[in-house]
Amino acid sequence: MVAAKAIRLVLVLLTVAIVAFALTKNSPVDPINAYLGADIARVGPEQRALIAEKWGFDQPAITQFWRWGQNLLAGDLGYSMTYNAPVADVLVARFYASLPLMTLAWLFSGILGFTLGVVAGAFAGSWADRAIRLYAYVLASTPTFWLAIMLLVVFAVGLNWAPVCCAAPIGVLPEDVTLLDRARHLALPLSALSVLGIAQIALHTRAKMIEIMQSDYALYARAQGASRMDIALRHGARNAALPAVTVLFASLGELFGGSVLAEQVFSYPGLGKATVEAGIRGDVPLLLAITLALTFVVFLGNSIADLLYRLVDPRMASGVRIA
Repeated sequence: MVAAKAIRLVLVLLTVAIVAFALTKNSPVDPINAYLGADIARVGPEQRALIAEKWGFDQPAITQFWRWGQNLLAGDLGYSMTYNAPVADVLVARFYASLPLMTLAWLFSGILGFTLGVVAGAFAGSWADRAIRLYAYVLASTPTFWLAIMLLVVFAVGLNWAPVCCAAPIGVLPEDVTLLDRARHLALPLSALSVLGIAQIALHTRAKMIEIMQSDYALYARAQGASRMDIALRHGARNAALPAVTVLFASLGELFGGSVLAEQVFSYPGLGKATVEAGIRGDVPLLLAITLALTFVVFLGNSIADLLYRLVDPRMASGVRIA
């Protein structure tokens, strides 16, 4: 099973790399023009040819991909034109910046979304259920960038409760930045990402909870004198955890997509913002590295979900087929 997953991972990464490379090569962005920026008018054809030779743009696309693949197998992710640094260093630095944001948003989405879904499903039709559904339906259809802009306008510009941008105060050395400063800069991007993820998980959990509360064993427990909340906690929460875990791990890719927009709005220096900058500048090595890293994380998340299924539902661990 492990060998099959490893082979599948290699095939997925190879397919993603080919598709991502083909898309970047067919992009209208000229990497040389993006690299030159404001100096483009002062650079002649000879200098452009030297730049193309330095970065390998003078080679056919297949040759460029083949060389990139060889370097990747040797542990070299390439050199970033955007940041003028090795791609590995950029990836690690931006990953550490995005890790608190994406991890906390992922955890808050799972915990709060599951809790709201259990309450809404256990008391279907009540005022609590209607309020949770209204929240979920409205925010599930709300674009991340729009919500991020609204949070920025209201809480950063209007009320001045939070900083306007960045992951730390501007002009302050990294060693002088306090935990409180980082928390204040993290609050708005975290809110933008968490709010939307909560809605999706809450709706899935609610639907499963309603099915559980109408099942035969729930009706039997109610006939024995158990309260609705007792049934929800003892029977519903455990059974509803399986689809919630599925949605939670499957949302890793969507979480990264949301972080791209949120980090761009708040100028948060994470992987999301690096992806946008690499795309604008045609930075192929950096784009490919971020794409492969995201693919690996999503694949790993789905694999972990498969293992958790057996802990959440003992029938899957014993090999019983569920209809």
